[in-house]
Amino acid sequence: MIGRAGMDTQIESGRANVNIQWFPGHMAKARRLLSENLSKVDAVVELIDARAVTSSQNPEIDRLLKNKPRIIVANKADLADPAVTEAFVKEYAGRGIRLISADSRTGADVKKIKTAIMELMSEKLSRKKERGMRQYTVKTMVAGIPNVGKSTFINRLCGRTAAVTGDRPGVTRGEQWLRVDDSIILLDTPGLLWPKFDDQRIGYCLASVGSIKDDVIDRAEIASFLLLYILDNYPGVLSDKYSLDEGSLMAGGNSGTGDGVILSRIGTVGYPALEAAAVKRGCLRKGGAADIDRACAMVLDDFRAGKLGRISLDRPENYEENGEKTE
Repeated sequence: MIGRAGMDTQIESGRANVNIQWFPGHMAKARRLLSENLSKVDAVVELIDARAVTSSQNPEIDRLLKNKPRIIVANKADLADPAVTEAFVKEYAGRGIRLISADSRTGADVKKIKTAIMELMSEKLSRKKERGMRQYTVKTMVAGIPNVGKSTFINRLCGRTAAVTGDRPGVTRGEQWLRVDDSIILLDTPGLLWPKFDDQRIGYCLASVGSIKDDVIDRAEIASFLLLYILDNYPGVLSDKYSLDEGSLMAGGNSGTGDGVILSRIGTVGYPALEAAAVKRGCLRKGGAADIDRACAMVLDDFRAGKLGRISLDRPENYEENGEKTE
């Protein structure tokens, strides 16, 4: 069980203050495995969560990979806001990075990954062909943080159940080589997080999508952050789903959508929204008081299952609703 070391929480005061410092033993092992196996592979497919494109891209993986050829796949795109995802694809392309959105559960766009891997390695394959090597199998590592769907992605790419899957962080263990076909084999690696989340918002985003366990940050804070973010960015969703009076809730705290403002409003807007949702949906204790634990489970389950709609928690810098950047 992951402890809550280094966490100071003050949601009741209207200011959620969370500083997460942790690095469990299995994460240290995952980092070591990734580092040791890099020399064995030709390329890397890094999976991130399409709902949290910025937050789920691990800076530790960036540091370890260095100049290794890489493709980034925004998985679970069926749960993310399509306009936001497309804006990220364009932004990454502008930086010379190939970002491909995919949905491993249905297989949407997963086949594009195979083509992208072969295109990425085209120069190396041409050189080998010139030297007389007719067939070369590209060794590709699949990396990413926990619970971004790596095993489901591999199974879909391989066309069979080849990797262990699960709905919780840290399912993959050890080293697994899996064959896609004669041209590509995959190395599955355990999910890897980094030692400390300096940005509080990143911690909330990763907790919301389930990439860190729910006991690392108090679930009431996670659910309150989610409701606040949805109120700010997806008006009407909470009114439709939980019959909340969005206008009254929004009037309960300072306006603004910047990260600092959002974090300061978790207690003044997000938590009251959570209490209201509990009452509206009948999550009550004896005497009629809101059952916050049940309400948290409801909100998190609804978000993670896509029952609140297609929602993206990160957006490109200067993003507008039409998916374009401001000048």
